[in-house]
Amino acid sequence: CWSRSLKVSFRFGGRSVHVGAQGLAAAMAMSCTAPSCDCEPWREKLEAARKACEEARYFEAVQLINSALEAFEASPAVAGACQGRRGLLVTEPRRFVEEADASLQGATRIDLASLYAMRADILMNLGGLRRASGELEAASLLAPEDKRVSGLKEECAKLQKVQERGLEEQKELENQSKVPAHMLTGFLGAGKTTLLNHILQGSHGKRFAVIENEFGEIGIDDKLIVTKEDLGAEQIIEMNNGCICCTVRGDLIKGLRSILQRSVANGQRLDGVIIETTGLADPAPVAQTFFADDYVQARMVLDGIITVVDAKHVLQHLREEKPEGVENEAVEQIAFADRILLNKVDLVSEEELAEVEAEIRKINRGVKIIRTQNSKVDLDEVVGIRGFSLDRVLEAESGFLRDDQDHQHDSSVSSVGIQTDGQCDLGRLNAWVATLLKEKGMDIFRMKGVLNVKDCPGPFVFQGIHMIFGGQPQGKWKDGETPNNRLVFIGRHLDRKELTEGFQATLIDPT
Repeated sequence: CWSRSLKVSFRFGGRSVHVGAQGLAAAMAMSCTAPSCDCEPWREKLEAARKACEEARYFEAVQLINSALEAFEASPAVAGACQGRRGLLVTEPRRFVEEADASLQGATRIDLASLYAMRADILMNLGGLRRASGELEAASLLAPEDKRVSGLKEECAKLQKVQERGLEEQKELENQSKVPAHMLTGFLGAGKTTLLNHILQGSHGKRFAVIENEFGEIGIDDKLIVTKEDLGAEQIIEMNNGCICCTVRGDLIKGLRSILQRSVANGQRLDGVIIETTGLADPAPVAQTFFADDYVQARMVLDGIITVVDAKHVLQHLREEKPEGVENEAVEQIAFADRILLNKVDLVSEEELAEVEAEIRKINRGVKIIRTQNSKVDLDEVVGIRGFSLDRVLEAESGFLRDDQDHQHDSSVSSVGIQTDGQCDLGRLNAWVATLLKEKGMDIFRMKGVLNVKDCPGPFVFQGIHMIFGGQPQGKWKDGETPNNRLVFIGRHLDRKELTEGFQATLIDPT
């Protein structure tokens, strides 16, 4: 794929990088060395990857070239070289080539070099220059005289230099051409919605759209975003009853497309899109969305992953033993963070904070940690940070761009939603919650609700995390809105019947 030189000015601030006519001709000259491509499945997949790259379908091209490499690894030509090294050919090219060099001969070396060169070409188009450089190093060891490989190496090196300079013109062009996306993640109750409110209420004059995801079956957070009306209904998209990292991921792509299309139709450019994930989301599949969909990839850029960490409760979640095959979401959220807000620092001692920060550093050594109370932070620390790096992510998780990732939630963790009319008695409510937390507080990760409390002129908002609980009135009921009760519990081994009956006992008998 040699369309990239036409796009360099878009991606790298007007600095076009060319390999020259001879390099281009050499690049296109490499062809199938076998009499027919029909007999070897990897060749067909390689050609499909090449075509996808030429048509700027880069994420699809990644899947195809990975498939080609896997098929090549299974072929008789490299059976001896792969013995005892299963998987390395695909995931660690340079290591594989260095270890298996003596077992790779003749046309096999050229074929494998062409596969690595193709994957490098695709990664360069996605901006994964460091990983592409590694692919090309492996290809060079296999075919040191190959002109296509040397041409790609030269181009990749030039692009890396331009990228590393961080030229102002590059930043300006990216700001003009792509809408930045900011992902807010963090475990249940860490303070994500509070941070979102701070961003939306700031006197910065920026226009943000919001995509909000809740794990619970009943939406609560829409009531907690205090500036929803100011944004306009078309600027908020809610996704309930599933994580955008798995169950409703397709809805995320539709939501992003809808926001972009509405922005164009209205003639009002957005300054950014903020995605607040559920507290049980793995950030990796969400971040992958910005590479997986061609429409989104061409029009949006992931500015950074901001992880809010609850200083009071995070250690118990980081150290929790999960069933085999189930990821620890709290760990993943920290591992993928480009910036960490260590929140609720007023609830713990300095010694406890030091212990939490040390644990964070074990997972993500270089991340910037900002201590906060009530998620208050300067906007410049979370927006426009240009923190997300595909190269850094690929170094930590080489399979990031694979489309077959399967995120499994802990089956013992569920949500229970309750929605009912009537008025609560505040005394009964406090007594019920106190008993509930005393008996099951460790298993209740998060509870939140908007209630109709007797003698309260507006919604009564309550929130709880494990043994900590609080609530207060918030504004007034809207004109035409029928006061009711909505609450959600998220935790382990929840009993729906018991929770529903317990809450109903706090309601005042209308008679």
